[in-house]
Amino acid sequence: MRVHGIDLSRAMVARLRAKPGGAAVPVTFGDFATTRVPGTFDLACLVFDTIMNLTSQDAQVDCFRTAAAHLDPGGCFVVEVGVPDLRRLPPGQEAVPFRVDGRRLGFDVYDVATQSVSSHHVEVADGRGTCRAIPFRYVWPAELDLMARLAGMRLRERWSDWERSPFTGESRQHVSVWGKTGAW
Repeated sequence: MRVHGIDLSRAMVARLRAKPGGAAVPVTFGDFATTRVPGTFDLACLVFDTIMNLTSQDAQVDCFRTAAAHLDPGGCFVVEVGVPDLRRLPPGQEAVPFRVDGRRLGFDVYDVATQSVSSHHVEVADGRGTCRAIPFRYVWPAELDLMARLAGMRLRERWSDWERSPFTGESRQHVSVWGKTGAW
């Protein structure tokens, strides 16, 4: 089985290299939305909400096109991503807390007009505080299906988790599998 990674972060690649077998995995440094590597593969995947790191719809569409270009006939593109938790937003409220404890506070600030969310992380230790905000663009399952169609792929399966639980209107995340059109 041939494996190849694409990553923008040299620090993350160093962490991969430190793992057993990690030094044997070829990695190309670049933006996963547009970076191409030689050859094609049976599987391309983005896990742990990575698609939301692309903060524009155009970049997310580019990612689907790049994934499709890397797939063998019959190959699949798998994405694991959360479902926006907008039902927790009452009218006029923009922030939803996701962690509150004695040392840490985490909350997401949503802009529903642009589908952008900024994830804020505040941590207090030894009387000092740090704060960081990370921008994301949330994306709906149906919108991902359209991006896949634009890239020549069709939805094969969607689950609520890696155990293949059914995806429902109550699901807080999904694992979606698209295959190249004409390959199945």
